[in-house]
Amino acid sequence: MGKLDGKVALVTGSGRNIGRATALKLADEGAHVIVNARGNRAEAEAVADEVRARGVRSLAVLADVSKRDQVDAMVDQALSEFGQIDILINNAAIRPHKPFREVTVEDWEAVRGVVLDGALYCTKAVIDGMAERKYGRILFFMGEGAFAGGPGRAHVSAAKYGLIGLARSLAAEYAPDNIRVNVVSPGSIDTRRDNPQWYGGHVPNAAGIPLGRQGTVDEIAATCLFLISDDGGFITGQTIHVNGGSAFH
Repeated sequence: MGKLDGKVALVTGSGRNIGRATALKLADEGAHVIVNARGNRAEAEAVADEVRARGVRSLAVLADVSKRDQVDAMVDQALSEFGQIDILINNAAIRPHKPFREVTVEDWEAVRGVVLDGALYCTKAVIDGMAERKYGRILFFMGEGAFAGGPGRAHVSAAKYGLIGLARSLAAEYAPDNIRVNVVSPGSIDTRRDNPQWYGGHVPNAAGIPLGRQGTVDEIAATCLFLISDDGGFITGQTIHVNGGSAFH
């Protein structure tokens, strides 16, 4: 018996890295998983195949979460296939670094669209069904950089910080419906970076981490599992830092 037997999870941005690891972790515990990617169908289908290999069902759906019509179409397709969505992991994100004086309105709208608007669209699309069934688990992702601040990330940090307000308000509003909402904030995680320009050449590393290493995607996935399973049953409206002991500066 898995901790999530029979539950249905939607994991956005799950074609690789943390999203993929989380999708597989939930599948290991018996959840059926909707795998989402913005444009790379081969990646999404590959992860869906990995999910199915664990003995559960999976559906790969392409959707840009910054587009509400695409989010609604994705959720409609998932509901047609599975009948319900019990767990939402809002993992999709972009994090382009750029000096604030160079940030354009278009840059801001692009970041906000994926990070904040996308999380809101996905949550809006599933939360009524969760409330009707009196069961729901929702996670948002931010990152240590939003807390630490730092040059070149004002627009990203602002959008990410908005997720904390969203999570805390939803947690309070929907607690009577047995819907728990939390934020996972990874520190420096060892992932494959397909867009190194986002970091201005400074790819995250182990510098300044008391544990002396970067985290792994599996450790973030395990945190997600803890928060959405009954193990984390009295945790809602919280931001959980998974950062090896790093201090914010």
